[in-house]
Amino acid sequence: MPPPRKLLDFSIPFFFFLCQSALASPSNVKFDFQSLSLRNLTLLGDSYIRNGIVGLTRELGVPTSSSGTIIYDDPIRFFDSEWNTTASFSTRFTFSIQNINPTSYGDGLTFFLSPDNQTLGSPGGYLGLVNSSQLTKNRFIAIEFDTCQDLHFEDPNGDHVGFDIDSLISIRTADPVSQGIDLKSGNSITAWIDYRNDKELLNLYLSYNSSKPETPLLTVETNLSAYLKEFMYVGFSASTEGSTELHLIESWSFRTSGLHPGDPLTPPHNVSDNSVIMPPIPIPISTSPNKHNRRIGWAFGIVGPAFFCLVLIVLGWVSIKKWRNITSDNSFKAELVTAPRQFSYGQLNSATKGFHHSRIIGRGAFGTVYKAYFQAHRSVSAVKRSKHATHEGKTEFMAELKIIACLRHKNLVQLQGWCVEKGELLLVYEFMPNGSLDRVLYQECEEGINPLDWAQRYNIAIGLASVLAYLHQECEQQVIHRDIKTSNVMLDANFNPRLGDFGLARLMDHDKSPVSTLTAGTMGYLAPEYLQYGKATEMTDVFSYGVVMLELACGRRPIERDVNDSSKMMMNLVDWVWGLHSEGRVVEAADRSLKGRFEGSDMEKLLMVGLSCANPDSTARPSMRRVLQILNDEEAPPLAVPKMKPSLTFSCSLPRMEDIVSDEDDDDHHHDEHDHDGKELKVIEI
Repeated sequence: MPPPRKLLDFSIPFFFFLCQSALASPSNVKFDFQSLSLRNLTLLGDSYIRNGIVGLTRELGVPTSSSGTIIYDDPIRFFDSEWNTTASFSTRFTFSIQNINPTSYGDGLTFFLSPDNQTLGSPGGYLGLVNSSQLTKNRFIAIEFDTCQDLHFEDPNGDHVGFDIDSLISIRTADPVSQGIDLKSGNSITAWIDYRNDKELLNLYLSYNSSKPETPLLTVETNLSAYLKEFMYVGFSASTEGSTELHLIESWSFRTSGLHPGDPLTPPHNVSDNSVIMPPIPIPISTSPNKHNRRIGWAFGIVGPAFFCLVLIVLGWVSIKKWRNITSDNSFKAELVTAPRQFSYGQLNSATKGFHHSRIIGRGAFGTVYKAYFQAHRSVSAVKRSKHATHEGKTEFMAELKIIACLRHKNLVQLQGWCVEKGELLLVYEFMPNGSLDRVLYQECEEGINPLDWAQRYNIAIGLASVLAYLHQECEQQVIHRDIKTSNVMLDANFNPRLGDFGLARLMDHDKSPVSTLTAGTMGYLAPEYLQYGKATEMTDVFSYGVVMLELACGRRPIERDVNDSSKMMMNLVDWVWGLHSEGRVVEAADRSLKGRFEGSDMEKLLMVGLSCANPDSTARPSMRRVLQILNDEEAPPLAVPKMKPSLTFSCSLPRMEDIVSDEDDDDHHHDEHDHDGKELKVIEI
């Protein structure tokens, strides 16, 4: 038998063996996280991850209301329709509940299973699991660790555990104190939850150490087959209201059992013994000499090898090109190992209907944003498709991904994943149902829809100040956003602000001076010194923040036509508000659509913060930390805003915006800004 035939006979059964091995994987799931990270978890609401520990509610020094959720990214199979089998499951996790003020506590946390990966409820007694306005909307199976008695949900006391199905009125409760456990002690508590489907029994164990007790705290005889869908999500939720109760998850393991392994691929049938191998039909060869045939033979003898060589060259070129693309993609992906989940191009293409124009929800200088529906997970995300035809596109993509992947703050748009395939650069973000602040402030107003109320606007001001203080002063490397504007401030379901679009952002060491770069951003939000010298600093972000604050208070765009001027001249918002301030009438700048429904002192405070941040003199602007203290009514030096808007002087010897061409990472092209004695100064009114 010729060698190729032997190879073929060997490769066919080997191929089927590989297929069987790949498809015969078990359906049961198991994971064990001794340290938690964004690689496998989705964070909703106020939840965050710090040093491998999940916090489910805000960590603030003052009483607040908060709710948050974390969910394991992948849906888990709990029911096998082919075998009509429901899985058993067990989980172990270590948590702690503590309060900065021991006299103020509530409300608790839950471990839950849900068919929805967007489960996020209201603060307070709703435990972050149920929406206060739609009590029956969310479906779940949950174990609650409740630290506040809520008579509305028939709680027995303010320190209990309960077993819930689709309602926070527990089917069965137990008192941890009976086993010497205080949920509010602040100590680490380990919980074990075991459900045996064959015995229709659920047990909950609690302990202050890693040894599982012999006696369960809570035992429930229940058959969950009717509630465990084919695929479910598992996670934790927590909430607090009017207190600062901290809910921390320190480690988590989970597994299912009892499901049958997947069926292996059916092997091919053997060839029947009755098969007959037909001999090849002989091709008659002319024995008569023929000059014409000899010419054809010579032609084929020359053209044949040439054609064969050409085919080899083409195949080689295609293979090398494909290899280079794969190598480039692998190299690119290697840079992204710290980023969250990697999506396939097929998943995102399907979720956006082939990036159909009807799915476009936003456009920017560096990409288009699409709404994506993931049918398998029944979830919605936003997919940013980067403009990547040039090296600049890839640079911006890498900047956004590297920066936001390592940031953790409740007022940042959550990055869910990425994709680098088929020449595409794609980022997947948490979907913000209320869109951008720009749309809510202006487009909806123009359509006659009620604008944001004052409480929501003030909350947006605080949230945006909080995240900028984090970027400027709390990160390991300072982050300069460079494009703060209303269209980059997204609003979640509760109108909480989420800062997004880090395509222009830059990382800087805290002790380094800003470097020269090409000016980028949006007119109306750019600080005067940034326009002049192209130097981005935290103070250029502060200026942009000030403009956004004035927009929130006044309901006007940074630059727009003055409707009260017959000449329809363009009006600068900062100039207009400063003019009213100089006349002692600054509160008259308030958005008329609010119809006076606001606190005058708070309105004046927000307007003065906006003017102070938008001061043409960068040295007179406050830091974002100070702004946050002022808005939160904490002790902070008062802002001194001059009655007349300051004028600003620039030195002509310094590099102008059109002269700055050095890349921000090129240290060889930094410009000297100090040797300009005796040079002419140019005064620019800003």
